[in-house]
Amino acid sequence: MARIVMKFGGTSVADMDRIRNVARHVKREVDAGHEVAVVVSAMSGKTNELVAWTRDASPMHDAREYDAVVASGEQVTSGLLALALQNIGINARSWQGWQIPIKTDNAHGAARILEIDGSELIRRFGEGQVAVIAGFQGLGPDNRIATLGRGGSDTSAVAIAAAIKADRCDIYTDVDGVYTTDPRIEPKAKRLKKIAFEEMLEMASLGAKVLQVRSVELAMVFKVRTFVRSSFDDPDAPGMGDFLNPPGTLICDEEEILEQEVVTGIAYAKDEAQISLRRLADRPGVSAAIFGPLAESHINVDMIVQNISEDGSKTDMTFTVPSTDVDKALKVLNDSKDKIGFDVIQNESGLVKVSVIGIGMRSHAGVAASAFRALAEKGINIKAITTSEIKISILIDGAYAELAVRTLHSVYGLDKS
Repeated sequence: MARIVMKFGGTSVADMDRIRNVARHVKREVDAGHEVAVVVSAMSGKTNELVAWTRDASPMHDAREYDAVVASGEQVTSGLLALALQNIGINARSWQGWQIPIKTDNAHGAARILEIDGSELIRRFGEGQVAVIAGFQGLGPDNRIATLGRGGSDTSAVAIAAAIKADRCDIYTDVDGVYTTDPRIEPKAKRLKKIAFEEMLEMASLGAKVLQVRSVELAMVFKVRTFVRSSFDDPDAPGMGDFLNPPGTLICDEEEILEQEVVTGIAYAKDEAQISLRRLADRPGVSAAIFGPLAESHINVDMIVQNISEDGSKTDMTFTVPSTDVDKALKVLNDSKDKIGFDVIQNESGLVKVSVIGIGMRSHAGVAASAFRALAEKGINIKAITTSEIKISILIDGAYAELAVRTLHSVYGLDKS
């Protein structure tokens, strides 16, 4: 017998037929003798609808009332799934975040989990009860519902798994695992059997939409073994109940991966914008003068390149921001022009960041050179490069995104069996 957390996203609970299908997945694990907690998202599209209603009611809405409204989507789903489970003979009860409780900070709309008391859940497991928990929500210090931000149900599931010391956290979604790259771009992409926490964190932060970044961070910190699985697989198909090796991708500590590939996957992020500040005085504090105001305006800066003039008196600073933030960033920088001291500001949108990821890169030379050579042979110009121990990110024109992904996927042999 094991303790399992099963999380189902919005597409998996989009209507009553799919909720009944989820109930069959849960019944399979209960029948195998496992203790089960289920975390659910709102039904597909419902959160967007609730957000639109709050904005219609008050464009400058109170964040606490926003949370009261948008958290209701998960409340509905948890109740419906509990009823569906009861209908097929499973002892189930729905739980809201405040009932457990899941305690958060007071950042309504983007709260962070501080503490989870799993003792009552564990006691109910002893009575043979399945807990169906509304994801995406907790209880703030003001004793009001606080939501965790979009995609927060993944974070809820991993945090609950850590709190109750679950043996496994299964994230059910509309894909059957983590792939070497987006199969819509490269049909030869392969499903990974295992991927290290660090690699998954890089892929999630660099454009892969399989898991929410915060959930991977939590899984890595607390070493929660996490499986990405498809809710659309037949719940009773052969192998679905295999506890050690269920279908899907295991996200785990790298020590569990015996054969570490040099490159694990290729990720990409669209809609990047590049901003360049020309002919800055090269003096102490200039970087703080640029990036301080951007941080205060909650603008996420990614790739940064600095070019210093031959005599060392002037410098150019180039960096990327999301395209949606470029106008805001330009305003912030122009407002601080006297303090920064640049001559010209330039920007370019419609760029794409393509990243090569793999823990095996730590011990192998020439990985970056292979990427640069392959892209050059395809006539793809590189605008900026950043690297880490297990990642190389390259900024290119958006028109070359798919060609770059396919080229890099092939050059590292990811399209081979």
